[in-house]
Amino acid sequence: MRKEYDFSNGKRGAVIPSTGKTRITIMLDDEVIEFFRTRAEALGAGYQTMINTALRAVVVGAASQAADDKPVTVATLRQVLREELHTS
Repeated sequence: MRKEYDFSNGKRGAVIPSTGKTRITIMLDDEVIEFFRTRAEALGAGYQTMINTALRAVVVGAASQAADDKPVTVATLRQVLREELHTS
């Protein structure tokens, strides 16, 4: 191996972008990181992937809950009242 290398004409290699993902910096509690690292090691998976999966589950759950919490419209209220009055 040489003692010195000449990088004066060097160029950075192509970086392959990850579609649908964005690199960020985030501060997480040590306990959270340790939990996911320990679990990832036991399952043979990446801890960052596991964190992403957990966050995605929360997003999907919140989206489905938001879909269920639609505001009551006059038409919906009339329909519910008709159904309730018809059954009694």
